[in-house]
Amino acid sequence: MPTPRQRLNRVLVKLSGESFCEEGGFGINTERLAIITEQFTLAAQTGAQIAVVVGGGNIIRGATLSQEGLIHAATADYMGMLGTVINGLALKEALESQGQPARCMTAIDIPAVAESFIRGRAIRHMEKGRIVVLAAGTGNPFFTTDSCAALRATELECDAVLKATKVDGVYTADPVTHPEATRFDELTFAEALEMQLGVMDLTALTMCQERRLPVIVYRFAEPGAIKQVIEGESIGTLVHNA
Repeated sequence: MPTPRQRLNRVLVKLSGESFCEEGGFGINTERLAIITEQFTLAAQTGAQIAVVVGGGNIIRGATLSQEGLIHAATADYMGMLGTVINGLALKEALESQGQPARCMTAIDIPAVAESFIRGRAIRHMEKGRIVVLAAGTGNPFFTTDSCAALRATELECDAVLKATKVDGVYTADPVTHPEATRFDELTFAEALEMQLGVMDLTALTMCQERRLPVIVYRFAEPGAIKQVIEGESIGTLVHNA
């Protein structure tokens, strides 16, 4: 397996639902979708095998619904999973419209619109040059799409998890509200957990640590960012085992 700052052969990108809409908005913005599509199409041209886990916060926020007390938390989470399917289908269609083969696979069986996730089939799709869009999280309530990313990256034997964010890496504090915050080029999982830096949720981060699966946190809006990470350029923050 290559080191994270060398060329990567197989990666899993964690993409938030908010990436699909304007800041503070909801739904799918076609301009944002076009930017996402361009990023992945460019990255696929490197020859690397790519899977992507999509969030669904731009469609529905299950946690917010459950807090109102009218919808059980488990049901709200399932509703959120269905939101990720909407994003997954949109990304798959947009990729194929640009000539990039793609497949959408879901953890909840919805055979009319997408394939069910089967590990061997997903790997075969990637080996054939198709980008695999993974929707519906793990298929279980109470697990975030961060946890799904860690799980699927482990199952698919990826070289690293690429966590797309609004900022260019992991900082000592939120750089938006704390201008004095400094960015890490690298840090260990133990340091990230001890300092509670919010790289990923604790379940996901611990799983990556245990499986020795590096995480690279980068600014998704940076043109060609996924391609740069795949080619081993030192952008973003590398989180790894000591």
